[in-house]
Amino acid sequence: MPTLYLIICAAGEAHRAAEMVRSARADGWSVHCIATPAAVEHFLDIPELEAVTGHEVRTAHRNPGDPPLPPADAVIVAPATYNTINKWAAGIGDTYVLIKLAELTGLGVPIVVVPYVNAVLAGNRVFHRSLAELRESGVRVLYEPHAPGGDSSGGFSWPAALAAIRRRR
Repeated sequence: MPTLYLIICAAGEAHRAAEMVRSARADGWSVHCIATPAAVEHFLDIPELEAVTGHEVRTAHRNPGDPPLPPADAVIVAPATYNTINKWAAGIGDTYVLIKLAELTGLGVPIVVVPYVNAVLAGNRVFHRSLAELRESGVRVLYEPHAPGGDSSGGFSWPAALAAIRRRR
């Protein structure tokens, strides 16, 4: 069974991550969730994610003696925040998630990122440069900006992310 890392940031739609896990598992993936501390604090139901994946949700480097994650066959970063995208593209590794993304990008593992960034933040040139940098690094970007505040789920698609990674296998 191939291994999929689902990297979850603190943004709207993160609360639906278990739906993505169920879909990925039905598609034949073993899923390991890696989440930012803010995603854990504000959006995620950790017991539910651990129940549907059968694995611990990682938020930090492992302790000595803890088993490592199995190698990833593919990665989905969703929902991805403005902060994570810009730091990742700039090579900043100040969190566990960013270090993992730097390693996975360097290894050439197929990665699909689904930003969850409103149109106002997306209007910044640095964001466009970051998306271009990630694309040049081989990352597939699926992005539809949404209005600030309010519901933006119309442009965000867990199924599209899974379909995109399936095509990259």
